[in-house]
Amino acid sequence: MADSRLKGAGLAFLCGFAGLSLPATAQELEPRSFNNVPVSQTFVSVGLVRSEGELAPPGSSPLEKAELTIDVLAAAVSRSFSLAGDSAKADMVVARSCYEGWGIFQGEYVEGRRCEYLDPKFKLTWNFYGAPATELKDFARWQEGMVIGASVAVTAPWGTYNSEHLINAGSNRWQVKPVIGMSRRRGNWQWELHLGATFYEDNDNFFNGIHVEQDPLYSTSVHLIYNFSRGWLSLDGNYFTGGRTTKNGVRQDDRQDNSRWGITWTRPLGGKHLIKLNANTGVITRIGNDFDTFGIGWVYRL
Repeated sequence: MADSRLKGAGLAFLCGFAGLSLPATAQELEPRSFNNVPVSQTFVSVGLVRSEGELAPPGSSPLEKAELTIDVLAAAVSRSFSLAGDSAKADMVVARSCYEGWGIFQGEYVEGRRCEYLDPKFKLTWNFYGAPATELKDFARWQEGMVIGASVAVTAPWGTYNSEHLINAGSNRWQVKPVIGMSRRRGNWQWELHLGATFYEDNDNFFNGIHVEQDPLYSTSVHLIYNFSRGWLSLDGNYFTGGRTTKNGVRQDDRQDNSRWGITWTRPLGGKHLIKLNANTGVITRIGNDFDTFGIGWVYRL
């Protein structure tokens, strides 16, 4: 059995062989991100997410085999408003994660568990075509057709971080993810397409003082949605590629080329409450994680 220091480093390596934090924003499967919503509304939400599965490290990695379980408790607040006469929304998300795992690291079995705060995320979404700013009292009369919008999400490096650990819930770097999306509804059916890229600041204080650079991670997702009289059901899929890292000037063989699919279901409870269930799994994994993820959430309109 390895000593406690090796256990901690080994668990860290289970998540962080590419110099990444736990959240994987390019892997998000979030349908109806560009749906029109009535303006001047505030929403709060709480969610629980569990992810578990195996990691696919690069060939140069000292990690031979690994499994990991991640539990996340997240809270968010959103506010809708008018921007240039169209609907827009601002979101803020904070979360705490507990993760545990085991693996074969440098020929030795290692395991461990840790709970930390994730980096907070701030997001602005603007539906600039087909989604006029509409108050709640008039929203039921609006007829949805083609909606086109854009968003930008900024992840701030304010989560838990310790350079003595190979992995932290915080990333010690800013991340910016612009996305353009479009949605089209015909009757009860709706499709939605997202195209985005995540850009990373360098981390100049990685494990053992390593300087890490990372290429942009490009992503696309598609959603096929059926709208019921109360609630909706979505089949979701995505693909993301890129994100190759350079450590102290040495290019790593860790370019991602992965895909996931899943399902999302929501149902309103009364006029102000909504519950949401989702599940997704890895379909193609070159480098990264091959996780099964399950989540449940509650949304309340103030």
